[in-house]
Order: sequence, then C-alpha cells, then structure tokens
Amino acid sequence: MTPRDALEHLWMLAGCDPSALDWLDMAGADPGLPSIFRVGTLAAASIGAAGLAAAQLHALRTGRQQRVAIDVRRALAAFRSERYLSVDGKPPTELRHPVTGHFPTGDGRWIQLHANFPHHLAGILRVLQCADDRDAVARAILGWEGAALDDALAQAGLCAALVRAPREWAAHEQAKAVASLPLFEIERIGDAPAEAPRAGPAVATTARPLEGVRVLDLTRIIAGPVAGRTLGQHGADVLLINGPHLPNIAPLVIDNGRSKRSATLDLRDAAACEQLRALARDADVFVQGYRPGTLAARGFAPAALAQVRPGIVCVSISAYGHRGPWRERRGFDSLVQSASGIVWAESAAAARHGNGAAGGQPFATARPLPCQALDHATGYLAAFGAMVALARRMREGGSWHVRLSLAQTGRWLQTMGMLEDGQQAPEVRAADLADCLEEMDSPFGRVRAVAPAERLELTPAFHARPPVPIGRDAPVWND
Repeated sequence: MTPRDALEHLWMLAGCDPSALDWLDMAGADPGLPSIFRVGTLAAASIGAAGLAAAQLHALRTGRQQRVAIDVRRALAAFRSERYLSVDGKPPTELRHPVTGHFPTGDGRWIQLHANFPHHLAGILRVLQCADDRDAVARAILGWEGAALDDALAQAGLCAALVRAPREWAAHEQAKAVASLPLFEIERIGDAPAEAPRAGPAVATTARPLEGVRVLDLTRIIAGPVAGRTLGQHGADVLLINGPHLPNIAPLVIDNGRSKRSATLDLRDAAACEQLRALARDADVFVQGYRPGTLAARGFAPAALAQVRPGIVCVSISAYGHRGPWRERRGFDSLVQSASGIVWAESAAAARHGNGAAGGQPFATARPLPCQALDHATGYLAAFGAMVALARRMREGGSWHVRLSLAQTGRWLQTMGMLEDGQQAPEVRAADLADCLEEMDSPFGRVRAVAPAERLELTPAFHARPPVPIGRDAPVWND
C-alpha cells in the first residue's frame, strides 16, 4: 500500500468528495524509519487526510480551493515530535520512568509495564511486592507466568500488556471485537439545523479553515492532544481542560500544548461539571480520551452533550475500542503495540536479521515501533473525523460522534503489509530535520519543536499560541 492509496482509503471511508483528491500532492515512500511496518504510509496518510479536510472545510466556507501537500519525511518528523523537542537548546526531561518497558517472565514470555504515572508505578510495585528499582522489578517478574501477571495487573487497574504473537492476538476476544469495527466511525447522533462556524475577525476569503470553531480538549499524553493541536493549527480556539489532580508528562504538555489555552476543572465536583456543561453549550467540538463510559457517568455522554448543545461534534478516543472485554482496560500506544502483535513482529524480524535468539525463543529482546505511531495516527485521524463532521454539519446539520481507538489504528497498520528489510533504514536525528522544526517563545522558555507537516497553499497551518503550563487560563471562552 502506498501513502496515496492509504489516504484515498481514508477519504472514501469518510464519505468525502473524491474530486478533492485532485488537489492533493504526496511525495515519499517507506521505509523512512527502521521498521518492517509502513509507518511512513500511516503518517503521511493520516496527516495528509487532516490537511485535506481542513482545505475542503475552508473551500466550503469561502469557495476557494487550494492545493495540499504532504511528504513522508515531514510526516514522520511529526510522528516523533516529542523526540525532537527542545527547550532553551536542551532536551526536556526523560519521558519514561525506568520501570517502564519490557521484561522477560518466568515462562519465557515478555510483558510490558507502563509506570510513568506515580499511582501506576505504586500499584505495579504492590502487585510485584518489590522495591522501586528496575532490577528488583525484573527479578520479581521472573517469578510470574506472563499471562497470570498480565491478568493480575489488569484486574488491579494498572497498565501493562503481555507481548502476544499476531496469531495469538487474532484469537483473542478483544481482537475479534476490534475487527468488527471500522477504522473510525462518524455517526449522526441528533438533529440540529445546518450551521457554519461563527465568523472570526478575518476577511471571509482569508479566514483560516477552523476560525471561529471552539474546541474543548479533555485529553492527555499524545493521541487526544495531537487531535486538539491539529485543530488549533488550522485556526480553532482550543481550550484544554485538565483535572488539577491528574498527572501529566511535562515534555508532552509542551509539545502538544501549542495552539491551546489551558484550564483545570475537577469533575469530581458538581459545580465543576456544571462549568464544563456551560462551556459545552458554546462549543463546536468536544474531544475526550477517557476510557469508555467514564465521562458518561458524569453526564457527558455524546447523546447528553447533543441535548445540551445541538450541533456539537463529539470525538471519543480509547485504547482498545468501545466493544469487547477490554473496552474499559487502561492502555497506551506502546501497550497496544505489545498486545496486538506489533512488538512481536518487529522483535522477530530483528532477531532474524541479527544473531537470532537464545533458548529457542523467536527473539531475545522486545523491539517496539520506532515511534508512537498509533498515538499520533489516531490523533490526526480524530482531527480528520472532526473536520469531516463539521463539514457535514454545515451542509446538512445534525450532531455528530466520531469514535476511534489505538487498537483500530494498529489493526489498519498491520493490514498495510510489511517491508522485509525495513529495519535496515537509517535512524533519523533532529539534526537531519532542521527544515522541519520551528521555534517560539513560551512560559517554559524558547521552544524548538516539529512544525505542522501538512502544507496548505492558501491557509498554511501554524501555531498562533505557544504552549502554557497546565491551568494557566480561566475555564472560559474568549469573546
């Protein structure tokens, strides 16, 4: 599958006008990073689709068509944006806690732990009954069978994943549930009159594609924040809402906080829920990345939001999808890679091209993708779906719900076919991508980060706001 094939698949799956594809220019091919998977195709297709959707929304508002360009190299830089971030010329703090990573189990399997949040780390140490030390954790895991530890950690509400072979995953009930879903869903969930975004200060023909669109962004880490950032770089007014008690990862706050204001609301409090409901009444898009059912329990299910604000576009992002026994299981990109066979395939390929593996196992070291590809792709697809839904709202009205998951995105990547020698591609450093980076002043210091990868001829994507610390702004819309 070529990048253009993949983008055209997305465009048709969303029911978009095929003639718009004539305005698209694509360049480059896999492998752009060392991987047997077509990560460059995934990157260029998902980012390019979001850029083309922005251009078509602009055309719908102004009558002016414009060319959109995307190339694999710039798209892959965006897919590793957190890796290339620097502040005042220095890399940010380490993204991962030392206990986060892959460990061999007592029965010759591999399990991945995700311990970047303090409460997740504490829970893992309680289950393992060991000290906060990578070596101590490794020794404790050797006393467990992989599947038993995977179950124990999941039942404790913690974040881990057994590394499964693709066949093993395919037989799993959650994999079957994911296979029953399309790559993404854009569903009409209520009636509302046709509605264009509110007019902004720019002249109509020069307005940015999402100018006047208000976005509530209730997400953290990568996938959801990338969706909000993408909408912001095309002109939306994005208000990030975090819980003041919820942990974050500092470099991701900076990288994904561009083009956003940032406020906090504690949704455990009824008054804060009412404040969020008031914000939703004046919002156009509501993006959330909580586990399925979490926000619904507080009164913010898509159907409830459509009653509060007819015409709203709700976007729901989860780890493993909204069906199946794992629908409420906590997960991150790297864990989905491990559970779904992606890590197994990369690791086995590395062993074939290296020195083989010890003990008769297919690999001796677990190897993930060279980037958080499922996170980034799902984020761009979420922004794409939101813009498609906004265009439908302009044409036919209605309230809309866009649903995606990391597992659905991963399944699509796995269907693209593999590159036998893909891991032989050279590594890419920040020094190789100087033309893909931009700088801006922020409260954190001078930020250097990956610029938007999509290139729009008339309305270039750019970040009008620098990132700010969590809670810097009041939870209100700017008039």
